[in-house]
Amino acid sequence: MRLRSLGVALAAMAALLALPTAHAPAAQAADAPLSQGKTATASSEENAGTAAGNAVDGNTGTRWSSSFSDDQWLQVDLGATATVSQVVLNWETAYGKDYKVQISADGSSWTDLKSVTGGDGGTDTLDVSGQGRYVRMLGVHRATQWGYSLWEFQVYGTTTGTPPVQGGGDLGPNVIVVDPSTPNLQAKFDSVFAQQESAQFGTGRYQFLLKPGTYNGINAQIGFYTSISGLGLNPDDTQINGDVTVDAGWFNGNATQNFWRSAENFAITPSNGTDRWAVAQAAPFRRIHVKGGLNLAPNGYGWASGGYIADSKVDGTVGPYSQQQWYTRDSSVGGWTNGVWNMTFSGVEGAPATNFDSGPYTTLDTTPVSREKPFLYLDGSAYKVFVPAKRTNARGVSWPADAGTSIPLDQFYVVKPGATAATINQALAQGLNLLFTPGIYHLDRTINVTRANTVVLGLGLATLVPDNGVDAMHVADVDGVKLAGFLIDAGTVNSDTLLRIGDPGSTADHSANPTSMQDVFVRIGGAGPGLATNSVVVNSNNVIIDHTWLWRADHGSGVGWDTNRADYGLRVNGNDVLATGLFVEHFNKYDVYWNGERGRTIFFQNEKAYDAPNAAAITHDGVVGYAAYKVADTVTTHEAWGLGSYCNYTADPTIVQSNGFQVPTGSGIRMHDLLVISLGGMGQYAHVVNTTGSPTSGTSTTPSKVTQFP
Repeated sequence: MRLRSLGVALAAMAALLALPTAHAPAAQAADAPLSQGKTATASSEENAGTAAGNAVDGNTGTRWSSSFSDDQWLQVDLGATATVSQVVLNWETAYGKDYKVQISADGSSWTDLKSVTGGDGGTDTLDVSGQGRYVRMLGVHRATQWGYSLWEFQVYGTTTGTPPVQGGGDLGPNVIVVDPSTPNLQAKFDSVFAQQESAQFGTGRYQFLLKPGTYNGINAQIGFYTSISGLGLNPDDTQINGDVTVDAGWFNGNATQNFWRSAENFAITPSNGTDRWAVAQAAPFRRIHVKGGLNLAPNGYGWASGGYIADSKVDGTVGPYSQQQWYTRDSSVGGWTNGVWNMTFSGVEGAPATNFDSGPYTTLDTTPVSREKPFLYLDGSAYKVFVPAKRTNARGVSWPADAGTSIPLDQFYVVKPGATAATINQALAQGLNLLFTPGIYHLDRTINVTRANTVVLGLGLATLVPDNGVDAMHVADVDGVKLAGFLIDAGTVNSDTLLRIGDPGSTADHSANPTSMQDVFVRIGGAGPGLATNSVVVNSNNVIIDHTWLWRADHGSGVGWDTNRADYGLRVNGNDVLATGLFVEHFNKYDVYWNGERGRTIFFQNEKAYDAPNAAAITHDGVVGYAAYKVADTVTTHEAWGLGSYCNYTADPTIVQSNGFQVPTGSGIRMHDLLVISLGGMGQYAHVVNTTGSPTSGTSTTPSKVTQFP
């Protein structure tokens, strides 16, 4: 906290008393401002005692102040669209010499209401005219060596009188809540599976919620966009004596397209001793107790390309068999039988030892930072969302200890199909969290998450589709936002960034309470043409990316080199970002571009874009092909484990990609267990990382490996 001399304080008081009458608030300012008590955010806060909300609390004894730099901003969400006629800024000693007052409908695109140059502090009363929901002060030049500081930031005008959004309520028609006595329970599972088994790009979305109890003789087959979850606080509260099954009969025994489904938070005793979960990407298996074995391959051991397990206990043996790659985190297994190319473990009791020089295994004893996904549960008859606590150097499951907090459902806006982005943003502005029920949500404006610790949780692969080129979601540079369990599907007009976490230039330290994205998936094309320059951009520091699949479609509808163009999968600009279970595929340029310092990745799976028309189309800076995983040349510290990139250049099999990975070579760069593979000889790699590693050749899909670099 900065300290000021008595002389400075007296001088500031004298300046306030000597203000010209032109600065005196107009008569209108006698009424309570629209901004009072509303949600305020800022580019920075000098310390805990000068939070953004102090500027809209109606108390001239409290203030917001920024860090000591330009540019800085303070923003207030009025909670509804308003016609704004006047803005009053009551400056503290640290005032803005040059600044703008701006208005926005969505908190993203801003229009200037007034520009002030040569300001002299005190109280500035500005008559303005504009309509919007968000109003901010954007400081351009400070008048002092300190930052910007406002006792009060007051916005006057009239609102539309939109009533507040109500939290809680029912979960909607596509959430199927059952208990052990539910009549015809097997028929319910069968009916949804019959509809969803092969509906890879269909519109159905379903969530099964199983109340605590014991379910006998059930075989829940899980198809596309279907999730099954227990409603107990612990997995063993919901016991299934039977099976929860994913197989690949719909695709002739090929499991490589078993995407977009999930299982969570129950115990299962398989009917024949081993449960089958033959999945590909975007099919998480979380917080499950398997009282037997687990088979990750389809019936007949056809092709399989998964997958992800977290916070789960498998009493028996896990058999991946034909699975090409897999990541398991913070779990316990009775054994692990084999693997194909890339099997990575962190914090897994019973995991096999690292043998990457001769086999598929990369094993870390613990996971450096993790926080399990929030989940819905029943506390008696009341729905709540449990938010697990952050763990450091975790090993084994988090339950039944269950450190964390519970949030009642009435603190969530339960979003149902037909809800508008305006209402969703209004709910967020009121301080509500979001629970998206299964459905497809078209967005005509960006969803803006601006409050620290907000939970955005999806059920049944709820899907957000940005229309007319807007971004789908922006998260402010605040502590502890949790994003989990939803799919973003690019719209037909190019979006700049489908999901942005943190504003550009974010600098705050969030190590004590990081933002996380878990089971958040992005798709460009496949369900129809889709366009986005960037899929996910992470600007905030300390973000945890825990299981994501960012996919530019290689099959389905609307697929072509330019038809579903998307240049970048993941761009990381924040420092100290950790990715656990990173799947990114087929982007026109870099699949991953890491620009932040001290980044870490544990497990990466990639395929280069199948449809590159020729080598010239992907040649840049004298290099053929964009690396799957590029660490910027300016980065000095980065570490990663268990990374694989595969090429399948079906449009031009003569392409020879220079490398799968491109990183600086300083002492702080450490890359462990890398591989590249040519799938059937459709294109090749010249090297694994930079100019190191043997080239791939032929059609045998034999990996070329580098166990340590440099």
